[in-house]
Amino acid sequence: MESEEAVLALAALAQPTRLEAFQTLVRHEPDGLAAGDLARLLEVPQNTLSAHLAILSRARLVSSERHSRSIVYRANLDEFRDVALFLLRDCCGGRPEVCNPVVETLQACCAPKRRERSRA
Repeated sequence: MESEEAVLALAALAQPTRLEAFQTLVRHEPDGLAAGDLARLLEVPQNTLSAHLAILSRARLVSSERHSRSIVYRANLDEFRDVALFLLRDCCGGRPEVCNPVVETLQACCAPKRRERSRA
C-alpha cells in the first residue's frame, strides 16, 4: 500500500458518519447491508449516506453490489487490513518488542468467541 492510498482511507474514516457506517458494515459481515437499511440504522437521510458511501467506496473500504432494486454494501476487510498493516509496518524499527503489545491486542479483540455449552 502506498502512502496516498492510506491517506485516502484514513481521511474517509475521519468523519463520524462514515466511521459509524464502516463499523456497522463490519458488524454485518459477510452479508452486508442494503443502503436503505444502513441509512435507517444510522438514522441518516439516504442521500446523505449515499455521499458518504461514495467516499468510502473511492477509498476502497466498502464495496457494493446491486441486488434487484437495492444496493448491498459490504466492508472491504482486506483493504482495511492493508491500511492497518501500513500503519504498523516498520513501526518497531527492527525492535519487535515495541509492536508486539499492539499486535497482541489486535489478536485478542478479533479472536473468535467461544460458545458456552448448554447443560442438559
